[in-house]
Amino acid sequence: MATQSTVKTSNEYSEGSIRVLKGLEPVKQRPGMYTRTDNPLHVIQEVLDNAADEALAGHGKKIKVILHADGSVSIEDDGRGIPFGLHPEENAPVIELVFTRLHAGGKFDKGKGGAYSFSGGLHGVGVSVTNALSTRLEATSYREGKVARLVFSGGDVTEPLVARAAIEGDRKQGTTVRAWPDPKYFESSALPMNELTHLLRSKAVLMPGVTVTLVNEKTKETQQWQYKAGLRDYLMQTLNGEPVIPLFEGEGFADANHESFAEGEGASWAVAFTEDGSPVRESYVNLIPTSAGGTHDSGLRDGLFTAVKSFIELHGLLPKGVKLMPEDVFARASFVLSAKVLDPQFQGQIKERLNSRDAVRLVSSFVRPTLELWLNEHVDYGKKLAELAIKAAQTRQKAGQKVEKRKSSGVAVLPGKLTDCESKDILHNEVFLVEGDSAGGSAKMGRNKECQAVLPLRGKVLNTWEVDRDRLFANNEIHDISVAIGVDPHGPNDTPDMSNLRYGKVCILSDADVDGSHIQVLLLTLFFRHFPKLIEAGHLYVARPPLFRVDAPARGKKPASKAYALDDGELTAILDKLRKDGVKEGGWSISRFKGLGEMSAEQLWDTTLNPDTRRLLPIELGPLDNAGTENLMTQLMGKGEAAARRELMELHGDSIEIDV
Repeated sequence: MATQSTVKTSNEYSEGSIRVLKGLEPVKQRPGMYTRTDNPLHVIQEVLDNAADEALAGHGKKIKVILHADGSVSIEDDGRGIPFGLHPEENAPVIELVFTRLHAGGKFDKGKGGAYSFSGGLHGVGVSVTNALSTRLEATSYREGKVARLVFSGGDVTEPLVARAAIEGDRKQGTTVRAWPDPKYFESSALPMNELTHLLRSKAVLMPGVTVTLVNEKTKETQQWQYKAGLRDYLMQTLNGEPVIPLFEGEGFADANHESFAEGEGASWAVAFTEDGSPVRESYVNLIPTSAGGTHDSGLRDGLFTAVKSFIELHGLLPKGVKLMPEDVFARASFVLSAKVLDPQFQGQIKERLNSRDAVRLVSSFVRPTLELWLNEHVDYGKKLAELAIKAAQTRQKAGQKVEKRKSSGVAVLPGKLTDCESKDILHNEVFLVEGDSAGGSAKMGRNKECQAVLPLRGKVLNTWEVDRDRLFANNEIHDISVAIGVDPHGPNDTPDMSNLRYGKVCILSDADVDGSHIQVLLLTLFFRHFPKLIEAGHLYVARPPLFRVDAPARGKKPASKAYALDDGELTAILDKLRKDGVKEGGWSISRFKGLGEMSAEQLWDTTLNPDTRRLLPIELGPLDNAGTENLMTQLMGKGEAAARRELMELHGDSIEIDV
């Protein structure tokens, strides 16, 4: 029997316990952080996007996808071919770096003479993820009269680079990538054919004159797409119902003298309005499909709404008592939108949603004047569109009034410090629980009075983790919160009456500093402990105001500008962009907001309240079950838990960022 001193415990923690993931290991360990794992379509799309970027840059006219009988997929293009000489700093073939390094590629160089002016994002993962999650990948590059080939397995080079002189029958230029996706990383190894054909067809639509071909070796079928008319024909073919008014299409791109945007930035679009059927809505950024939309979609919505509202007001068409909202104009809109953004910022590695704040203004600034002109040239069609929007507004307002009738009896008196919104439609209404009276004042002035309410809170809210429910209302702030949102305190197993809920979103808005975080924690504790059904139903959010403001001087024809950063990471990105724009080091000024009260109403609207540009974090229960979450919260918030808290901080303190 071994003595205790010779037994090595399984939970021993020492220097050797720390493992450093190198190369493509992080992708293999956590593939879901880098790609979709339901099927391999996204890893194939990464290769396809590179081929499309070559065509977008004007260097290719053909893209061919082959589904081989052995389950592998080839993508061929006639672009410039991936360079295969040695990288000047890394001393390795460039083509090898592209497929084996997460942050290597030609799209980071945005200056004059860079490989790509516009491309599908700068996450820096791309085809290296395809390589990591494939049992085998063959890459062949044709350029400068030579053919170079190398082979990988699981992300590692198995056949080093071999270059030879081109012979008759070889392509003059271009790249061929053949990949065998590894089934162990995906729930299904089969490619969804409907999604793949839709993706290929949309690439052809967005690149008029480029031929996109799909060859299926198993079925012996070949499909080919080439569009000369672009977005208009595509949307008409895809629509379920006939449009009520003729298709509205247009495009706008910044020239070299544009004050706010880089040369070439802009958008093209086709929009149709139908009375029935499911709307068709597709958007793209630099040919990347953004299935979850984003700020470019918001720009289209803003441009449409502003133009239609202006037309309705000009012709006096709005009935008394009807208030128009963006959703009313957008409700029956189908569209295809293709935006060009110089430095796109996406949410997540698979680029489903565009987050670039400037894209709202970019798209809206081109859509609005074009549609205003069109509506005033086609007044009859403008009136039809106005009729559709007004009908949607009336339907929405009636629905809101029905909700109001159900809760009309026995409603508690609303707190006097609540500045309520005008709309009764809880789907769009939101209330901001704001730290401090001064910030509350800015929020009241900067908000959208139609659908945003403000409830200022004085001082720090009570820690309610160990407060009995029947004693909650002894605290004025908690009483006011409960009455304002229209839901009584309850437990996790209760079935509270949610019919009196007055706001679809309850948003915690506090300073971006340590004190603000403390107030956030106290309010989250209140809602988790005493209003858990609000969290379960997805009604609770945390607003994220910026910590920094950067003021940049005028440069060339560009006027002075300001930008906001949520944290140090975003601040670094903004400064990098200014350097690229030619601003001298230190030519900018950086202000750190000490609190929301320092912001003007306009700044608070731009950064924190405007639905198109704000950061609003939905609150959800994490991977722990309710009991696990409750135990953790007890350690963090319980009065007699000092020892447990100290142990927790010793174990996990290094993983927390502290703002001193």
